[in-house]
Amino acid sequence: MSVELDPSELAFKRPFTHEVSQILRLHNPTTDAVAFKVKTTAPKQYCVRPNSGRIDAGKDVEVQVLLQAMKEDPPLDTRCRDKFLVQSVAIPADADSSNVSQVWSHIEATAKGSVQEKKIRVSFLPADGQSAQPNGVGSAAADDEHTPAYSSPSPQAAAVTPQRPGTSGTGVMSTPQDTKSAAAGGGDATENQSMLSSVSTAIPTNREDLQRQLETANAKIKQLQEQASEGLRQRKVAGAEAGTPGSSTGTGLSNPPAPGGVSIPIVAVLCVLCFLLAYFFF
Repeated sequence: MSVELDPSELAFKRPFTHEVSQILRLHNPTTDAVAFKVKTTAPKQYCVRPNSGRIDAGKDVEVQVLLQAMKEDPPLDTRCRDKFLVQSVAIPADADSSNVSQVWSHIEATAKGSVQEKKIRVSFLPADGQSAQPNGVGSAAADDEHTPAYSSPSPQAAAVTPQRPGTSGTGVMSTPQDTKSAAAGGGDATENQSMLSSVSTAIPTNREDLQRQLETANAKIKQLQEQASEGLRQRKVAGAEAGTPGSSTGTGLSNPPAPGGVSIPIVAVLCVLCFLLAYFFF
């Protein structure tokens, strides 16, 4: 026979922006001493003192269940799905109760089937003066379809205030140093982005753009060749006229021919063309 619980359901009254506590009384109706342990599905939200111990035959033990402060109250229609599990097992009268964890370790290793369990539901009540709202949607049977995972809550309050479902979170926060460096580098980032954008628009992204740029480069090369040929013809004509007899400036010697080779603009265009071919085909 397991211990008797009073109350059978833990009800916490708003507001939850500060700690709220309830007393759970455990009664041992048997003629043997029992060891008990309290577990919950939300160990970070609650503090239980004591969360384990010994109850002599016919005696009671009061357990304080503390709901830790929240940043803000959940909506009035929020259904609390937190649960508590009270485990109890008969122990010899001469069992050492000074180390309860050791007693439970021995029981779970040797006589786990003899452990009795009782579940306790948790409900949120409106504050004084507030109208009661439906406590969420769903039935108790639906909640029991999936076995929750119970853990032993801490006997001391945690230092970090927990957040309930539905409260606002901050997510990942950056340090002031990270924020400062990001602000300082904003101008460089914008400049680099504009440079990358200009480069990306200059480089062709498909075969049609490459063909179009090649045709433009060929037309430019042809134009430069025509200009070079025209300049060479003019230089030859001028040299021939300067070398004719009877000319006032003639000396009988023709101008030396223009040095051979390709002009600098043609070389630049050829370099760009080679770069584009190597970038897209190699």
